[in-house]
Amino acid sequence: MKVKNNFHIYAMITIVFWSLGFVLTKLALQYFSTFSLGFLRYFMASCTLLIVAVITKMKLPHKKDFPFFMLAGTLGFFFYIIAFNQGQQTVTASTGSVAISTVPVLTALIARGVYKEKMSYLQWLAIVIEFTGVAVLTLINGVLSINTGLIWLFLAALALSIYNLIQRRLTKTYTAIQTSAFSIFFGTILLAVFLPSSVKEVSNAPAIQWFYLAILGVFSSAVAYVAWSKALAKAKQTSEVSNYMFITPFLTSVLGFVIADEVPEPSTLIGGGIILLGVFIFNFGEKLYGALHNKEQSEKQKQVL
Repeated sequence: MKVKNNFHIYAMITIVFWSLGFVLTKLALQYFSTFSLGFLRYFMASCTLLIVAVITKMKLPHKKDFPFFMLAGTLGFFFYIIAFNQGQQTVTASTGSVAISTVPVLTALIARGVYKEKMSYLQWLAIVIEFTGVAVLTLINGVLSINTGLIWLFLAALALSIYNLIQRRLTKTYTAIQTSAFSIFFGTILLAVFLPSSVKEVSNAPAIQWFYLAILGVFSSAVAYVAWSKALAKAKQTSEVSNYMFITPFLTSVLGFVIADEVPEPSTLIGGGIILLGVFIFNFGEKLYGALHNKEQSEKQKQVL
């Protein structure tokens, strides 16, 4: 299958850059405040996509679609950042990971109601396996805390799930770059409420923090979201793409070890293995089962003959 028609490739590009983003965000938060970092990250993403828009002479969206782009920017960037940061203040990191890992499940459930997308029993089983892997990875050495922060995190997960569905709709009419660019533009405009504090913090930022911002803005935001929209446009179902988000906690742990010298716990390897098994079953289980079933039928026919 050609790369340009393979949504798996685009989804994995996004997951790699998002996972890298989690690691670099932790390093950047040693200097920047959470809300300032959120604005600066998407401001750099907007600048990157604005250059692309000028070079490619990108057309503006139709007036009737402006509300969808505004909603995507509000939910996927502005509200998500605020809800996520609010939640992370009052719960453990492991609890936060589990809460955000509900995005693929919520996306699948909402897509079933809105777009009438259905999943096989094998795919639902794969989601259960993947979520179990996330739980093992994050909770085997941690404690699940339940408070108002958890509510904020589930709201963040819900916002991201709805964002996925809006992007799915927009990519039917617009290119992946258009849908991502205008959504990020609207989100950045709303995040500009944190501009005063951001200017104060960035003016004295050391060079390494500028480097983190550049990677977060260009690759973990601009490139990642364009690839995500591309994957949503290529896939038959929204859940086929959102399901890849289960890999993020495991890949983040691996990159944390490589970049930030964070030694992974045994639970990381065990949970990661379970997650990868679930992802394989979700994407290729039906084909494998069908191939085995056809082989059995063929052998039975040969025996009859």
